[in-house]
This record gives sequence, C-alpha cells and structure tokens, in this order.
Amino acid sequence: MASGNRRSGAPRTARQYPRTARVNESLREVLADALERMEDLDDRLGLLTITAVDCDPDLRHAVVYMSSMDDEERDALAEARVRLQAAISSQVRLKRTPQLSFVADPSVSAGQRVEEILRSLPPARSDPDPAEDQ
Repeated sequence: MASGNRRSGAPRTARQYPRTARVNESLREVLADALERMEDLDDRLGLLTITAVDCDPDLRHAVVYMSSMDDEERDALAEARVRLQAAISSQVRLKRTPQLSFVADPSVSAGQRVEEILRSLPPARSDPDPAEDQ
C-alpha cells in the first residue's frame, strides 16, 4: 500500500530529496565539526572549510571538497583521514563508512577568477542626463 501522495511503483520525482544528497549533507556537517575539534591537535586544520561532500551511491568513497588546500593542509588532512572516518562511523548510521579523499573545490577558484575579471573591467560610463543639456 502506498503512503502519502506517492503511488506504489511510481518513480521518484525531482522534487523529492534524494538519499545521496541527505548523506552528503550529513557527512559535511560531521566532518566540519570534527575538523573544528581537531584544530587543537593540528593547527594546519584550523582554517580549512568544507564546501561540499560527494559520496558514491554505494557509500564506498566520498570526495570532500575544500575551499582551498595547500600542500601542508593536504598533508594534515591525509594524516587526519582515519580519525575523520571514525567520526563519521560513530555519528552517522550508514551501512559502510566511506573512504575519504580531499580535493580543492574548483568552483571556488572559478568564482575568484570571475571576481578578478569583474574588478579589471573599466567602470561603467553613465549616460549623460538630457535635461542637463538645456
């Protein structure tokens, strides 16, 4: 028997919130909290910001997108990966805990590039007011 407005056997609509998106958001929240707590152990983790998480549907792997990452921060994340996965395991109920990989978010650098281009444009010239010519 169908529950709610969904007919039995009906495909999911785009308006329904998919499970993967919920898992991605849960992982992002848990990882952000864990990174904040781990800052006391490793100063390199202090200024990192997680912009998104993209988990495979089978939950085996998850890509964690960071706002920026230099080599030092990349090393710190590699060292903290097991502790971060343990935080996920203890706080999120999943069939399996995904193996994490960390990458810089390409949308952040693209946004910075757009800002640079906009700043380099000459100021917009305003049209003269025809009332001033009289």
